[in-house]
Amino acid sequence: MSEPSEPVALTRVASELTRDLELDSPPVGISYLDQPLAGTERLEQAAPSVCTYFAQGRSRSFQVAQRLHEECEIGAFVLGEKPEGAWGERLKTTLKSMEEEGYLLPGEAGSIPHNPQAPEWVSYAPLGAGPGEVSAALLFVRARALMYVLETAHRLGGPWSPPPMVLRPMCSLVPLLRQGKPLAISVGCAGSRIYTEMGDGEMVVGLRGDALRSFHRELRRIRAANEAVREENQRRKDRSGN
Repeated sequence: MSEPSEPVALTRVASELTRDLELDSPPVGISYLDQPLAGTERLEQAAPSVCTYFAQGRSRSFQVAQRLHEECEIGAFVLGEKPEGAWGERLKTTLKSMEEEGYLLPGEAGSIPHNPQAPEWVSYAPLGAGPGEVSAALLFVRARALMYVLETAHRLGGPWSPPPMVLRPMCSLVPLLRQGKPLAISVGCAGSRIYTEMGDGEMVVGLRGDALRSFHRELRRIRAANEAVREENQRRKDRSGN
């Protein structure tokens, strides 16, 4: 199959990913920005967690200043906020509490993927409804869809396979992708499952922005191949009577 002469529009990528992976909502496009975008809603009130913005980005377009991520100490740290001043003290208190509860091992926070520097603004939107290109995309998928995701990663090979599985927090998917991984997977964390209202059978697949189209092309081939094999196996099952 020949490669398209022009980049496929993100609106088409989003539509076909949603269909091929049987998603309940389109992928969420996340864009790091130096300046706010004209004509896009700017939130003025902080959410209780960064993953709240992920959930809201499944259905609407908006942008958020860095300071409005600080209600979520761990999420703001992952985004690249420096642990300084009053906010830094809050982060230390939160980490100490998580260690005392046994949620984090002592010193474990230092190994959590995080950006070296926080962006000034972050845009969240259904993929294709925000900026022309995105830093990363998050897909809320079920186990059947994950089968296609892993087969696609295996076919792409190299840095795609095997994709890393991200432990807590779920939001650390984004800096991990920006550090070079084209694909990463998270089963969520205690907080993200509250704030995003993910179903028990859902998990999150993260794709680096510049890897979206390669994944999209190969996924289409994998889905077609799976459909042919599925039909043949259905015929065998029907003939056997079992």
